[in-house]
Amino acid sequence: MALAAAILPFLVFFTLIFASLAYDPDMLQDLCVAEKSSGTKLNGFPCKDEANVTANDFFFDGLAKPGIVNNSVGSLVTGANVEKIPGLNTLGVSLSRIDYAPDGLNPPHTHPRATEMIFVLEGELDVGFITTANKVISKTVKKGEIFVFPRGLVHFQKNNGDKAASVISAFNSQLPGTQSIAVTLFTANPPVPDNVLTKAFQVGTKEIEKIKSKLAPKKS
Repeated sequence: MALAAAILPFLVFFTLIFASLAYDPDMLQDLCVAEKSSGTKLNGFPCKDEANVTANDFFFDGLAKPGIVNNSVGSLVTGANVEKIPGLNTLGVSLSRIDYAPDGLNPPHTHPRATEMIFVLEGELDVGFITTANKVISKTVKKGEIFVFPRGLVHFQKNNGDKAASVISAFNSQLPGTQSIAVTLFTANPPVPDNVLTKAFQVGTKEIEKIKSKLAPKKS
């Protein structure tokens, strides 16, 4: 009994420590529907056989040159994540390059799985994010400067200059995910019901249809 009484406080202590450290792992993809019969649990990507690993699995040159911006918002995002660089799997980091035409906008969006840090390569941008208290935190950033967007918060970048601009974005996720607010709401498949959108935005069906028509993917 004396031994049990002496050990019990230590067992309680270690139980409390491990309970406080336990947490669910971050998601690396939007959905992971369980296939119980497979016997495999996975949140990310399977691993390649080491015998087949090459230097190219850790290499990507897609951010070296400016992207060609030819869309209505005036910006182009080029990702360098695990889908482009297989070696990033499980490392929890990735990059993107964003190029902006004069007056170009990277529309309000979120990254559900990552905080983002931008480094301005060229130009000058007005950037900002919105807190859950609906406060806008914004600033003008110039070449060589850095700005951070906290994970999951709606944010944007706007080139108000008359010259092209570009940034490199860093993320603490191999696949941060992006949900553009307008595109998510107005081009979802199947679509968000019109009566949801009309009530949320306090406008009529005609206005909703007009927005949908402008955001719909261009047919080739």
